[in-house]
Amino acid sequence: MRHLKRGRKLGRNRTHRLALLRNLSCNLIEHERITTTEAKAKELRPFIERLVTLARRGDLHSRRLVIARLGNQKGAAKKLVDEIAPRFADRPGGYTRVLKQSYRRLGDAAPTAIIEFLGKDEKKKAAAPVAPAVAKD
Repeated sequence: MRHLKRGRKLGRNRTHRLALLRNLSCNLIEHERITTTEAKAKELRPFIERLVTLARRGDLHSRRLVIARLGNQKGAAKKLVDEIAPRFADRPGGYTRVLKQSYRRLGDAAPTAIIEFLGKDEKKKAAAPVAPAVAKD
């Protein structure tokens, strides 16, 4: 049983999974919005959010760490540190959004989703205040 085992294996071994996450991350950084399967999008989210948090620091050490975690993709790391991370300078996390799509992928009918970075002007919405319950007599 896999009780309390974190993460999805995605039908791959460890190195293949890491390569998949690196490729998805580079594509997300390049296009800022990609369509993939729901499971892959949900696994990509914490991976890319850690990279954005690291890139927000902007110093040389964090830049080198981002390059290493992206598999030596210097162009993607440069765009992440110089263009994407400053967008979220005052945001304490939650840089991406996963939108489930209503249709399934042709071929194997896998559920699909869109993962994208939030826009420049989007803010976290505050939770609506809950109205007090009315007591019935």
